[in-house]
Amino acid sequence: MKMSPREFLDWQSKRITLLAMSGAGKTTLANKLPKAKWFHYSGDYRIGTKYLEEPILDNIKRQAMSVPFLRQLLLSDSIYISSKITVDNLAAVSSFLGKLGNPESGGLSLKEFKRRQKLHHDAEIAAMNDVPDFIHKAEDIYGYKNFINDAGGSVCELDNPEVLNTLARHTLIVYIKIPPALEQTIIERSQTDPKPLYYRESFLDEKLAEFMHLKNYPCPEAIPPDDFVSWIFPELFKSRLPRYEAIAAQYGYTVDAHDAAEVKTEHDFIRLIAEAIAKQQ
Repeated sequence: MKMSPREFLDWQSKRITLLAMSGAGKTTLANKLPKAKWFHYSGDYRIGTKYLEEPILDNIKRQAMSVPFLRQLLLSDSIYISSKITVDNLAAVSSFLGKLGNPESGGLSLKEFKRRQKLHHDAEIAAMNDVPDFIHKAEDIYGYKNFINDAGGSVCELDNPEVLNTLARHTLIVYIKIPPALEQTIIERSQTDPKPLYYRESFLDEKLAEFMHLKNYPCPEAIPPDDFVSWIFPELFKSRLPRYEAIAAQYGYTVDAHDAAEVKTEHDFIRLIAEAIAKQQ
């Protein structure tokens, strides 16, 4: 969706999709909008509570069944297990994605890792395709005129033009660009606290082969899981930047992460986007 600054300011029912790398401040920015006026749709929350709910619970139960005490309680229906996913706590989604590598160190086989990656890919497509319905429901049921779509960091990896077309038809896409000064901070953070991530399969195959050759590992199951995540994140970061920029150039607008971090009120948020539209007309 493209528009002039005046059209955006006059837009009575603002509908915005935020795109960015994890750590760029999408959720923080969305949370600064007044909850009484803005419906906050989280793609990752939708993935975890709708499309991956059962696989996530199965994964948790599988781990619990390996503990004899919990196994007996589960088999006798004495306890039940549920996840507690929130917009601000998506650890259950990350733990399901897991890390490729040595099973004795908590890693997944390449086959299982790719299976979960595929499930996440399909779930993310479904969650983004749900945005138009949620825009309608947010207004029809709850009376929200404004809608913010806090999209997952891997939306740029989906290679699905129809998803982007859907988002662009129904929302104004805003890409939060991380300036060079912050890039290294985010990379270093990922290396000290490696987290499970989604990768395009072709990217994963290429980088996995490179890593195994570089480190002389005989098979993926011999890799220390955290080592691979720490090594691949800077490569993933670099590969995603041009993808985000291409999406913003074709479908939306770009704001600087430093400027986004300065937003304190809804008025600041609206002004930030209006200025970005004006600069890119």
